[in-house]
Amino acid sequence: MTRREIRNCAFILIYEKLLRDDPIEELYETADEIEEITVNDSVKILVESVLEKAEELDGKISNYSTTRSLTRIPKINLAILRIAFYEILYDDLTPVNAAINEAVLLSQAYSYKEDTAFINGVLSSFAKSLSQETPANV
Repeated sequence: MTRREIRNCAFILIYEKLLRDDPIEELYETADEIEEITVNDSVKILVESVLEKAEELDGKISNYSTTRSLTRIPKINLAILRIAFYEILYDDLTPVNAAINEAVLLSQAYSYKEDTAFINGVLSSFAKSLSQETPANV
């Protein structure tokens, strides 16, 4: 699987988890039964890592979402933002710009046009703050 395919499958599972209070293992089983979502170790690692850090990720999302409170962000967009923030903060193999681009692509596929602009804005603000925090190489 490509990184994009892993991310897409993880996104669907994370979104489903936001909609349902079922244990993640049940969602994996359901995904396997319908055979539309691949659930391999890479997908599980991303899903479980994002879910484990959800509270922290939501705090970051809240800090950079200046136009909407966390409770007003549609769950589909929240799932996309959680993955992007996770990748930016914890995935050394995913460059910041790639994480933002992938989030924008997910939102273009699953969200409204206005939501894509919102997601891009939140992530761009976060990325800008990171570049200001990181001292230039001396």
